[in-house]
Amino acid sequence: MAPEDFWQKIEPGPPPLPPYVGRFPAALPGGEVLWLPLRPLEGTATALASLILNQASFAVAGRLAALLAEALRPHGVSRVVGLPTLGLGLAAGVAEALGHGRYLPLGTSRKFWYDEALSEPLRSVTSPGGGKRLYIDPRMLPLLEGARVAVIDDAVSTGTSMVAALDLLDKVGAQVVVAGAAMLQTERWQPALAGRVAVEGVFHSPLLEAGPGGYAPVG
Repeated sequence: MAPEDFWQKIEPGPPPLPPYVGRFPAALPGGEVLWLPLRPLEGTATALASLILNQASFAVAGRLAALLAEALRPHGVSRVVGLPTLGLGLAAGVAEALGHGRYLPLGTSRKFWYDEALSEPLRSVTSPGGGKRLYIDPRMLPLLEGARVAVIDDAVSTGTSMVAALDLLDKVGAQVVVAGAAMLQTERWQPALAGRVAVEGVFHSPLLEAGPGGYAPVG
């Protein structure tokens, strides 16, 4: 399969057994499969499945948003907040699938009317150097009053980006009832988020280790 075919369509399941070469079959609710490219981790014999939502087909992005919305529905969410960058499109799709008229985006670009006090340092697996801050537009604060909030990102890996969003929303008195993502990557996020907020994902992806014939899940 050519690289441009990855994460462009959802196929019938069940997913095949390992080893996997170049791609990983993410199992979706209902038994369908979304193939994702494997990204070897430099200096190790391990790899992770990669989801890049702004490169996905509309069909895949829409399906993931609909599945995540269904997972969030029991939480009684009244506002959806999106994390930059790749979580914004997913948050918009989730909010629409839940019947909301809008979603609320967080950002990393400081507008001149923003309040530095309404920001948090931001670090992620894909941006390990840090140096960014996460901001909320002060004009959105009235929309959060009394709301049951879901915070959405494309993937949750270590949980550090999600923690920054939770800390920021705590500052403004928002009631975050659930964190949602298309992909829950490995289990590294649990120490940061378990016990603090409910977490919902469309699918899980494990750490994979190289072996005879390709990669297989660790553990």
